[in-house]
Amino acid sequence: MNRRDLLKYGTSALLLSTGIAYASDDQKVKTTKHNSTKKKTKNPRIVVVGGGWAGLALAKDMKYRVPNADVTMVERRDHFVSCPMSNEWLVDLVDLEFLTHSYLDAAKNNNYTYLHAEVIDVDKKYNILKTSIGDVGYDYLVFAVGIEYDYEDWTQGDKVLEEKFKTQYPAAFIPGSEHITLKEKIHNFKGGNFVLTVPSGNYRCLAAPYERACLIADYFDKHNIEGKVILLDANNDIKIKADGFHSAFKELYKDRIEYQSSVEIESIDLDKKIITTGFDDIAFDDASFYPNVKAPYLIEKLGMTRKTPYNRIEADINQYTYKFKGSDNIYACGDVRPMGFSKSGNTAYSEGLNLSKMIADEIAGKIPVWQSPVTTCFSILRTKPEKCISLYTEYAYDKNGGMLFKGNMTDEAWKTNGLGKARVAYGWAESMYRNMFD
Repeated sequence: MNRRDLLKYGTSALLLSTGIAYASDDQKVKTTKHNSTKKKTKNPRIVVVGGGWAGLALAKDMKYRVPNADVTMVERRDHFVSCPMSNEWLVDLVDLEFLTHSYLDAAKNNNYTYLHAEVIDVDKKYNILKTSIGDVGYDYLVFAVGIEYDYEDWTQGDKVLEEKFKTQYPAAFIPGSEHITLKEKIHNFKGGNFVLTVPSGNYRCLAAPYERACLIADYFDKHNIEGKVILLDANNDIKIKADGFHSAFKELYKDRIEYQSSVEIESIDLDKKIITTGFDDIAFDDASFYPNVKAPYLIEKLGMTRKTPYNRIEADINQYTYKFKGSDNIYACGDVRPMGFSKSGNTAYSEGLNLSKMIADEIAGKIPVWQSPVTTCFSILRTKPEKCISLYTEYAYDKNGGMLFKGNMTDEAWKTNGLGKARVAYGWAESMYRNMFD
């Protein structure tokens, strides 16, 4: 089944899991005998949990580096929908087929096993991953499970209120039905204040909320909607590409975007549609609330998280080895890891490649060496004429383990690199999809 076949079943079907389990005919899931990772095997078993940008990169690259490895990717979704470039889908710049790809094709093309299943537990003593359709043995286990939302600051434990946030005003930064809901909100908006929020900390895709504000404002312009985007940022300034976004807000959308920084939201009344901050009450007609992010509950359940000084829950790993503390064969990769690298598609992809090499070196008896991930980021600001800003950076650690930026970190205003640059963003996405699925 290819992407075009999947699309025949419609948008809603594409973004919802069907509950079918897939495995190659000769690699059916079955109860695994107790095996210890200390014993070297001819065919090392490498299991990757999560089919996002990091998981896909790692699964493919492991088969390249260790051809005799038995590589399995476990993913609860039955197809891939990209979060990078989804802002463009919200305003009809790309179609759903552009974002949608087949896990079956990725596994077949790159000679690993795709298992459509939910992870339930891990037996760390006997190296067994327990899933909804059976047990899978491993010698090396990688969690590339992304992020979850943390609504605690707004709900104070009120699960009913949290469900209202998720269903009525979704953040749309985890691929799925929430993107459809947000798109319908934008397309059906009749006017007034459309509120977006930016969380604090290292949330998924630092540039995306600011790009989303620009593209929604552009959509309002093109469709003559008397609306304004109010962007409430918990940070004291724009987190990334600040010069570019500030110039766009000021010169392209001065009547369409109202940007507020250092906003501390005290409460949100979803019934009255009032946001109370430390400075003001803000009325809204519609909204998409992006809360803080945290490590997924699965990682917390497995006892592999820690709390930060700000009471955030994050994966507890060694920043140089990507191994969970207390384990010598379980790793974190991609957006789930707590280090300060951008939680973005390109960063996660390059991190998957780097961890693949580290595991391959360990299998070969070599000492793994940490390498910097790479962040390449394009943000489309306007469609006609096209305006786009970009960023490239790598990272390093200082002698105390603190993170540093290195290389060419661009932060260009839209006037200096605008015309035609948006085409490069689409080309970048197409090449990345090919890298993961072909």
